[in-house]
Amino acid sequence: MCQTIPRFPSARRAVNASRIPCLHASCHRWFKTASGLNHHKSSFHNFSFHKSGLPVHSQSTSPHEGVVRDYHDKLTGMLVDSTHLPISLVRCTGQKCDSNGQPIQPNSPPPPVSEKDPDDWGPYGNQLRFETTEFIFQEAEMSASKIDKLLYLWGGSSNGGQPPFSDHNELYETIDATKLGDIRWDTFGLRYSGERPTDNVPPWMDEVYEYWFRDPSTLVENMFSNTEFDGEIDYAPYRDFTADDKRRYQNFMSGDWAWSQADIIAQDPSIHGSTFVPIILGSDKTTVSVATGQNDYWPVYISIGNIHNNVRRAHHNGVELLAFLAIPKAAKKYTDDPTFRRFKKQLFHAAMSRILSPLKSGMTVPRVMKCPDGHFRRAIFGIGPYIADYPEQVLVSGIVQNWCGRCVASPDNLDAGGPPRTAQLMRALIEELQAGTAWDEWGVDVNVVPFTEDFPRADICQLLAPDILHQLVKGGFKDHLVEWVGKYLELKYGKAGAKERMMDIDRRIAAAPPFPGLRRFPDGRGFSQWTGDDSKALMKVCMPSPFLNRVLHGGHVPQDIVRTLRAFLEFCYIVRQNVITDDTLSDLKNALDRFHYHREIFREVGVRVEGFSLPRQHSLVHYEALIRLFGAPNGLCTSITESKHITAVKKPWRRSSKYRALGQILRTNQRLAQLAAARSDFEARGMLPISRPRENVLQGNDEHEHAGVVDDRPVLAHSDVKLARCHGKCCLPVLSQILIFHEARGRARSVPALAIELGIPTLSTLIGQFLYEQLQCESISPSAGARRLPVFAGALKVFHSATATFVSPSDPSGIGGMRREKIRAIPVWHHGPARYDTLFVSTDDTFNGMLSMEVARVLCFFSFIYTNGYSYSCALIHWFDRIADEPDDLTGMWMVRPSFMADGSKNLSVIHVDSIVRGAHLLPIFGREQVPRSVDFHNSLDIYRGFYVNRFADYHAFELAS
Repeated sequence: MCQTIPRFPSARRAVNASRIPCLHASCHRWFKTASGLNHHKSSFHNFSFHKSGLPVHSQSTSPHEGVVRDYHDKLTGMLVDSTHLPISLVRCTGQKCDSNGQPIQPNSPPPPVSEKDPDDWGPYGNQLRFETTEFIFQEAEMSASKIDKLLYLWGGSSNGGQPPFSDHNELYETIDATKLGDIRWDTFGLRYSGERPTDNVPPWMDEVYEYWFRDPSTLVENMFSNTEFDGEIDYAPYRDFTADDKRRYQNFMSGDWAWSQADIIAQDPSIHGSTFVPIILGSDKTTVSVATGQNDYWPVYISIGNIHNNVRRAHHNGVELLAFLAIPKAAKKYTDDPTFRRFKKQLFHAAMSRILSPLKSGMTVPRVMKCPDGHFRRAIFGIGPYIADYPEQVLVSGIVQNWCGRCVASPDNLDAGGPPRTAQLMRALIEELQAGTAWDEWGVDVNVVPFTEDFPRADICQLLAPDILHQLVKGGFKDHLVEWVGKYLELKYGKAGAKERMMDIDRRIAAAPPFPGLRRFPDGRGFSQWTGDDSKALMKVCMPSPFLNRVLHGGHVPQDIVRTLRAFLEFCYIVRQNVITDDTLSDLKNALDRFHYHREIFREVGVRVEGFSLPRQHSLVHYEALIRLFGAPNGLCTSITESKHITAVKKPWRRSSKYRALGQILRTNQRLAQLAAARSDFEARGMLPISRPRENVLQGNDEHEHAGVVDDRPVLAHSDVKLARCHGKCCLPVLSQILIFHEARGRARSVPALAIELGIPTLSTLIGQFLYEQLQCESISPSAGARRLPVFAGALKVFHSATATFVSPSDPSGIGGMRREKIRAIPVWHHGPARYDTLFVSTDDTFNGMLSMEVARVLCFFSFIYTNGYSYSCALIHWFDRIADEPDDLTGMWMVRPSFMADGSKNLSVIHVDSIVRGAHLLPIFGREQVPRSVDFHNSLDIYRGFYVNRFADYHAFELAS
């Protein structure tokens, strides 16, 4: 069960706690690692500007200066000739205008946020009534009966005073009276108007299909004026270049599509100086309840390409509900009727054209709009990318099922590729070919005219957004690779043998140690019934250790299958990165080439004798081009629209009466929008704290409550160390924030007592070694002499956990890209066994990634105040050694083992929490034998002696542990 691994510790490097300064003028920040310093520089000291049209290499920049940014020279937000103005000032902020579109000086202050009195709370009257309304309706989501009960109890309380509202009706009326954000829902109906049979007319031909929508131009104007987006928005297309003249892609406006659109728009000189506003759309059918009948809704969402990807992913009013589309249904005998199927497609495009029509005039004539910085600018609209899964992409683009929407590769051999599919090509095929020929040979449905044909500069074939969730996670991983591996096991071992091996894989999944934000599967998970969340969770633990160990050490599948899985996962994690450079694209291409090469094993073993002509897998070849067009794909994924379903559809449906629920859903969304707009206005006028700290925690099982997104904006690319109750001399800005809190009750309060409790008699010596290093760092000579260890005999406080807050924009995070996780060292966890987590410790400033860190297991968090008056927040850790000096060649993961001294005792140290980077997830190297039932997630770290460092635990870990 356990591998025998020698117990000889490797040479331990000095622990590094915040010792690298940023030398940029006026910056006083310090960092743990060189990578942290580089990230900080690239985010805050990175931009030098040059006039568009000059060669990039003509600009002299040091590698430490970071990035050269080149703004488009026509659509920059300028209204006047700016040759006399500094290029950096004009192109970075855009030239402003007044509310009539007349130019103003670039250094002019913005107009007043509002002419209202500073104590004007509108219909709410005062702050208490507003925050009570917000809490009841938005946060607690109370039903009308519960609102009435709360207000009744409030009024009956001896200390509560008069309740702010008499009942739920008054509260609802107050929200409805809010003018801000009050974008009313409108409706129209469409019906079939084609040829009808002389008798037995199908009912669907007589039905009127109802559509509900809000004015998209008003939604865009409100979004563009949201003060929360100030500093998180781009007013002009731009191109970023690294110091060695390589492209850098991040937010939407950094891509080539926005730049090329600006070139087209700039052909009209009257539009020069306008701000280009790409309209991002997305739609996705969702089911709110199967148990009460098939309750399906088809929402359409809208966003703008100017806001940064992290804002769109975190929502924060960066994605708005635009419309609800009708879902035409018919009796079963009509579902396959070609006329009905054609009508459904035409109905979608007719409705979308009608819904988006208010934007059309703004695509040729600029509109004056207020911006997040308070200034006005002229804006020109354009239809941007469409976020959709593959079935919806087929509908949106008017292609035939199993064809590619971006190229004309044959569905029988998608791997062969083909020329790009364009709107111009589609129009020519429709005009020149018979319907059957266009369908069979080109994958074009001539009966469908995409709605984008009604809008200037819109090519739907170019606008199909990448879809990480359905193309990679659900498609390539779950539906393809995992299914193929299962089929291979059945072919080789029969159904019974395959089932036995899959059961062992389930036990290995169940034995994966807990990790913040990582879903646990105590009983494993059936491979045939995964949801999207299951797929994402199991990608993090199934491939890296439980699965690989079984197939690798057990020899159950060829190693090329392992290499195929590794290449695919690396592709998925690379493409999710927040910043992608030309070098990253090279890594992406390398992973794709390896995947295509090694996946042939499935053809050779008889699993995919028909080949790999699969639309979702074929989509991988287009990701490099899509990144160059639209920036990092994590800002245009269906996971954004699917998560928006929760707040826009599913939660409003749950709080409805379920009878004719759509009207109630519309009303709830409108009231939520009014509350959000009111809060934004109150914050802008200084009546409420801006960016009120709050933690959005991932919901689900007990593990998710220990990790979540943080809504604060970081002052740095990496946040400061701010210890809640323990402030020491070494508290300097570092890669991540380690926050100790909640002093443990009933724990030892002195060093001798803690040594007995932990069973570590050398604890006093370890603390002395820690103090000696700290005092040397602080240039304070120990009172007992430089060669003698300081002795601490005072009181200490023990803590059960520490919280690490760090910048991780590639993972689910807040508007500032920040994420929070809890690291535990607790003797009784959830009334069960102990839990002692593993973590990364910064040890070497001169390297990046794993070479800059070592892995350890925390045994205790504690703090004390030394005689010099400083408070020290510490962690007692058990070091792990690397098994090799480089990652495993087959899996690409580092391997570590617990470190022991020559006498067999654990290799322990006391370190300052400032040297902790974040938590690390280790997965056991199980070996050939089956996992005993006695092994579970509680004890696997204690039983096994070799571990993979799971770089697939999340996207931040993937970048950190590479």
